[in-house]
Amino acid sequence: MEDIIAQLNTKFGKESLLSTTLVKVLEYLGMTLDYSTKGKVKVSMYITSKILFKLLSEINGSTKTSAATHLFNINLETKKNQKATLQLFHHAKL
Repeated sequence: MEDIIAQLNTKFGKESLLSTTLVKVLEYLGMTLDYSTKGKVKVSMYITSKILFKLLSEINGSTKTSAATHLFNINLETKKNQKATLQLFHHAKL
């Protein structure tokens, strides 16, 4: 990991928005990443009762779908993309 961090710092500079944490167990975005076994990582996700209670207390309605109604609208005026443009879009490396 230290080699990868050094390469990223060389490419983007230490002043970039990259932050690093070197720990055996990391809690991040509701996941627990456990690196305590050499060569392996254990990923677990859990919802604590506190989070679940907060979520349930904020739910006050129902819906048949979580999709917005405009998601299914079709713009018939839109021109179709040329094949070359589609190929570029699907093969572009970001």
